[in-house]
Amino acid sequence: MAAATTVDVVPSFSAGQWRRDASARSGEVFNPSTGKLIARVPLASAAETDAVVRAAKAALADWAETPAVERARVMFQFRHLMAAKFEELAALVTREHGKTLAESRAEAQRGLEMVEFACSVPTMLMGDTLPNIAGGVDAETNRHPVGVCVGITPYNFPCMVPLWMIPVAIACGNTFVLKPSEKVPLSAVRIGELLEEAGLPAGVFNIVHGDKECVDTLLTHPDVAAISFVGSTAIAKYIYEVGTKHGKRVQAAGGAKNHLIIMPDADLDQSVKALAASAYGCAGQRCMAGSVAVAVGKIADPLVDELCSYAGNFKVGPTDGYEAVDMGPVIRAEHRDRVAGYLDIAKQEGATVPLDGRRDFAGDGFLLGPSVVDRVEPQMRLAQEEIFGPVLSVVRADSLDAALEVGRNCPYGNGASIFTRDGYAAREFKHRFNAGMIGINVGVPAPMAWFPFTGWNQSFFGDLHIQGTESVHFYTRQKMTLTRWFKSSADSFQDPVWKTVRKG
Repeated sequence: MAAATTVDVVPSFSAGQWRRDASARSGEVFNPSTGKLIARVPLASAAETDAVVRAAKAALADWAETPAVERARVMFQFRHLMAAKFEELAALVTREHGKTLAESRAEAQRGLEMVEFACSVPTMLMGDTLPNIAGGVDAETNRHPVGVCVGITPYNFPCMVPLWMIPVAIACGNTFVLKPSEKVPLSAVRIGELLEEAGLPAGVFNIVHGDKECVDTLLTHPDVAAISFVGSTAIAKYIYEVGTKHGKRVQAAGGAKNHLIIMPDADLDQSVKALAASAYGCAGQRCMAGSVAVAVGKIADPLVDELCSYAGNFKVGPTDGYEAVDMGPVIRAEHRDRVAGYLDIAKQEGATVPLDGRRDFAGDGFLLGPSVVDRVEPQMRLAQEEIFGPVLSVVRADSLDAALEVGRNCPYGNGASIFTRDGYAAREFKHRFNAGMIGINVGVPAPMAWFPFTGWNQSFFGDLHIQGTESVHFYTRQKMTLTRWFKSSADSFQDPVWKTVRKG
């Protein structure tokens, strides 16, 4: 491991200034492919966090009054810079997270699409009007910024998830404070540099690094108006409860246990490839990963056999500097060990492990291969808990109704997919499965920028979801105006809405 004196300190950013201030506490940033320390990240105190929020507040009035078209032009320039630096952004995600370069490119592309969506925000800020809604009275609505907005983002998508929030919030006229995961802060810094280069005024976008002390300061700060969060369910619930208690508008996306139902008539080869991509893509570290395959009827045995054969041939290895890899490392050594521990839990609970991803890998990277766990029962921990790693549990069901019941008893509700050639089965699944995002012969039913990321149940806390027009509604508030002009001061007064007349 490199000596601490040779490791970069990750900068914070506020009021247009990059700072590498010494902090009383710091975290460590590793390259998962090598296991080596690559940076130290300062963990901001409450006072340091307060200073960043105050910088965002100071910039708010001018930015909110900047014409929406001019705000959008900054996003157009940001989009241009992101496209020019696309490969650099993807390589940075791979370096600090461990995704394959292909996965990092896909992540950067999805982030880029959110910027493109934000470029069109002025058309979504247009209000409604109705002349003569009552006698001589015109009605109109307008959308206004909510204020200082905060984004608290996870480690699994260091480029994409911050871009779910930042472009729309800023294009709507708000200022923004990003608190990225302290495990993957480098992509956030590069995003900040590109926003600065795009011409964003000082203080409109800010970065603060930290842990619970920093987060609690943001949740309770009187100058913060809205909070967006993505992470585990336990923390999402905490963010929502504390934030709303202190008067914040909150959207908090939590964990998941996504079900993939495979009907007896499904195309086996296509289903296996889709299931493997869903379960093992990004090493299973995504909230839309398929983690429970519900095999219906006679397809169960061949499905398990083909899954083990296909996933067992994955090339698992370091990704930083290597493209010929099917799956990369997980984020930390302790996370690898926690995920691997579920394979022991599976055996203890009576399941079988026909494909065990624990291998002797060369090097010091945080590597774990894909695993398949068969004959999992719905009440087992592997069927109920979010593992967040490359483990696919197979539950066997004798009918579509039984498969739907497995999902109905799960506390989460992010996404689910069905693989079938039967239109009736697909329709039943679409209407009856208890989740917010549905796929039909699609392994990862994650929406693109123009549609909301609609988690249900314990997978989301709040009313307005991330992405799409709901994100514009989250980052704005409506004002309704009634206007009446009198023809002359001699007109007698009559309330045009309540139909009352004041005499004398």
